[in-house]
Amino acid sequence: HSSSAWTPATFDHASSDFPLTGAHSTIDCASCHGSGYQNTPLECWSCHETVYNQTTDPNHKGANFPTTCESCHTTKAWSPADWDHDSQYFPIYSGKHKDEWNVCSDCHINSNNYVQFECILCHEHSNKSKVDEDHNKKEITGYSYDSQACYSCHPNGDD
Repeated sequence: HSSSAWTPATFDHASSDFPLTGAHSTIDCASCHGSGYQNTPLECWSCHETVYNQTTDPNHKGANFPTTCESCHTTKAWSPADWDHDSQYFPIYSGKHKDEWNVCSDCHINSNNYVQFECILCHEHSNKSKVDEDHNKKEITGYSYDSQACYSCHPNGDD
Protein backbone atom coordinates (compact mmCIF):
# COMPACT_ATOMS: atom_id res chain seq x y z
CA HIS A 1 0.00 0.00 0.00
CA SER A 2 1.05 3.59 -0.32
CA SER A 3 0.45 6.62 1.88
CA SER A 4 -1.83 8.11 -0.77
CA ALA A 5 -4.23 5.17 -1.19
CA TRP A 6 -5.11 1.76 0.17
CA THR A 7 -5.51 0.42 -3.35
CA PRO A 8 -3.90 -0.52 -5.52
CA ALA A 9 -1.64 -2.60 -3.33
CA THR A 10 1.48 -4.23 -4.70
CA PHE A 11 3.37 -7.22 -3.49
CA ASP A 12 6.38 -8.72 -5.20
CA HIS A 13 5.83 -12.47 -4.88
CA ALA A 14 9.09 -13.04 -6.78
CA SER A 15 11.02 -11.89 -3.71
CA SER A 16 8.96 -14.01 -1.31
CA ASP A 17 9.42 -17.59 -0.14
CA PHE A 18 6.89 -18.67 -2.79
CA PRO A 19 7.56 -17.00 -6.16
CA LEU A 20 4.53 -17.38 -8.42
CA THR A 21 5.46 -19.30 -11.55
CA GLY A 22 3.50 -21.14 -14.21
CA ALA A 23 -0.16 -21.75 -13.38
CA HIS A 24 0.29 -20.17 -9.95
CA SER A 25 0.86 -16.77 -11.52
CA THR A 26 -2.70 -16.59 -12.87
CA ILE A 27 -4.79 -17.66 -9.88
CA ASP A 28 -6.66 -15.27 -7.63
CA CYS A 29 -4.91 -14.31 -4.38
CA ALA A 30 -7.82 -15.64 -2.30
CA SER A 31 -7.21 -19.13 -3.69
CA CYS A 32 -4.18 -19.38 -1.43
CA HIS A 33 -4.87 -16.59 1.02
CA GLY A 34 -8.56 -17.13 1.79
CA SER A 35 -7.74 -17.30 5.50
CA GLY A 36 -5.30 -14.41 5.46
CA TYR A 37 -1.72 -13.79 4.53
CA GLN A 38 0.09 -15.24 7.52
CA ASN A 39 1.12 -18.88 7.80
CA THR A 40 0.15 -19.71 4.22
CA PRO A 41 1.61 -23.18 3.53
CA LEU A 42 4.43 -23.39 1.01
CA GLU A 43 4.18 -27.12 0.23
CA CYS A 44 2.35 -28.23 -2.93
CA TRP A 45 0.58 -30.95 -0.94
CA SER A 46 -1.28 -28.36 1.13
CA CYS A 47 -3.30 -27.29 -1.95
CA HIS A 48 -3.07 -30.39 -4.13
CA GLU A 49 -3.91 -33.16 -1.64
CA THR A 50 -7.29 -33.84 -3.29
CA VAL A 51 -5.70 -34.20 -6.74
CA TYR A 52 -3.08 -36.55 -5.30
CA ASN A 53 -5.74 -38.67 -3.58
CA GLN A 54 -7.91 -38.91 -6.71
CA THR A 55 -5.15 -39.66 -9.22
CA THR A 56 -5.55 -43.18 -10.59
CA ASP A 57 -2.91 -43.58 -13.32
CA PRO A 58 -0.90 -44.28 -11.37
CA ASN A 59 -2.77 -44.43 -8.08
CA HIS A 60 -0.59 -42.07 -6.04
CA LYS A 61 -2.28 -42.68 -2.68
CA GLY A 62 -2.60 -46.45 -3.07
CA ALA A 63 1.02 -46.81 -4.15
CA ASN A 64 2.25 -44.58 -1.31
CA PHE A 65 3.91 -42.11 -3.65
CA PRO A 66 5.67 -39.29 -1.82
CA THR A 67 3.70 -36.10 -1.30
CA THR A 68 6.49 -33.96 -2.70
CA CYS A 69 4.55 -33.08 -5.86
CA GLU A 70 7.43 -31.05 -7.28
CA SER A 71 9.44 -34.26 -7.68
CA CYS A 72 7.36 -35.11 -10.77
CA HIS A 73 5.16 -32.10 -11.50
CA THR A 74 5.94 -28.52 -12.41
CA THR A 75 4.05 -25.28 -11.87
CA LYS A 76 3.58 -24.99 -15.62
CA ALA A 77 0.90 -27.67 -15.57
CA TRP A 78 -0.08 -30.55 -13.33
CA SER A 79 -0.17 -32.85 -16.33
CA PRO A 80 1.85 -34.27 -17.89
CA ALA A 81 4.13 -35.14 -15.02
CA ASP A 82 7.82 -34.85 -15.74
CA TRP A 83 9.02 -38.08 -14.22
CA ASP A 84 11.93 -39.81 -15.86
CA HIS A 85 11.27 -43.54 -15.50
CA ASP A 86 14.13 -44.35 -17.92
CA SER A 87 16.94 -42.82 -15.88
CA GLN A 88 15.60 -43.84 -12.48
CA TYR A 89 14.42 -47.37 -13.18
CA PHE A 90 13.71 -49.28 -16.38
CA PRO A 91 13.78 -47.71 -19.88
CA ILE A 92 10.14 -47.65 -21.00
CA TYR A 93 10.27 -44.48 -23.10
CA SER A 94 13.31 -45.55 -25.10
CA GLY A 95 14.92 -48.69 -26.44
CA LYS A 96 13.05 -51.92 -27.09
CA HIS A 97 10.21 -51.08 -24.67
CA LYS A 98 9.30 -47.74 -26.23
CA ASP A 99 5.62 -47.73 -27.27
CA GLU A 100 5.17 -51.29 -25.94
CA TRP A 101 2.90 -50.32 -23.06
CA ASN A 102 -0.15 -48.11 -22.52
CA VAL A 103 -0.63 -47.66 -18.79
CA CYS A 104 1.51 -48.23 -15.70
CA SER A 105 -0.53 -51.31 -14.82
CA ASP A 106 0.80 -53.07 -17.93
CA CYS A 107 3.96 -53.77 -15.91
CA HIS A 108 3.04 -52.77 -12.37
CA ILE A 109 0.36 -55.33 -11.62
CA ASN A 110 -0.17 -54.28 -8.00
CA SER A 111 -1.42 -50.70 -7.87
CA ASN A 112 -0.71 -50.64 -4.13
CA ASN A 113 2.96 -51.43 -4.59
CA TYR A 114 4.82 -50.08 -7.60
CA VAL A 115 7.96 -51.86 -6.48
CA GLN A 116 6.32 -55.01 -7.85
CA PHE A 117 6.47 -55.37 -11.63
CA GLU A 118 6.16 -58.09 -14.22
CA CYS A 119 8.45 -58.70 -17.19
CA ILE A 120 7.37 -62.18 -18.19
CA LEU A 121 3.75 -61.40 -19.02
CA CYS A 122 4.60 -59.67 -22.29
CA HIS A 123 5.74 -60.61 -25.81
CA GLU A 124 8.28 -63.46 -26.10
CA HIS A 125 8.81 -63.71 -22.35
CA SER A 126 5.41 -65.33 -21.79
CA ASN A 127 6.68 -68.62 -23.26
CA LYS A 128 8.48 -70.10 -20.24
CA SER A 129 9.86 -73.16 -22.05
CA LYS A 130 11.41 -70.94 -24.77
CA VAL A 131 12.97 -68.59 -22.22
CA ASP A 132 14.23 -71.56 -20.18
CA GLU A 133 15.77 -73.06 -23.32
CA ASP A 134 17.43 -69.77 -24.33
CA HIS A 135 19.06 -69.42 -20.90
CA ASN A 136 20.12 -73.06 -20.79
CA LYS A 137 21.77 -72.79 -24.24
CA LYS A 138 23.79 -69.84 -23.00
CA GLU A 139 24.62 -71.77 -19.81
CA ILE A 140 23.45 -68.91 -17.62
CA THR A 141 23.88 -69.80 -13.97
CA GLY A 142 21.39 -68.67 -11.36
CA TYR A 143 18.67 -68.22 -13.97
CA SER A 144 15.11 -68.03 -12.66
CA TYR A 145 11.89 -67.45 -14.61
CA ASP A 146 10.92 -64.54 -12.38
CA SER A 147 10.54 -60.86 -13.14
CA GLN A 148 12.83 -59.69 -10.34
CA ALA A 149 15.51 -62.07 -11.66
CA CYS A 150 14.97 -60.78 -15.21
CA TYR A 151 15.52 -57.23 -14.03
CA SER A 152 18.64 -58.12 -12.05
CA CYS A 153 20.32 -59.38 -15.25
CA HIS A 154 18.60 -57.10 -17.75
CA PRO A 155 18.18 -53.73 -16.00
CA ASN A 156 18.11 -51.94 -19.35
CA GLY A 157 15.98 -54.48 -21.20
CA ASP A 158 18.98 -55.69 -23.19
CA ASP A 159 19.54 -59.30 -24.25
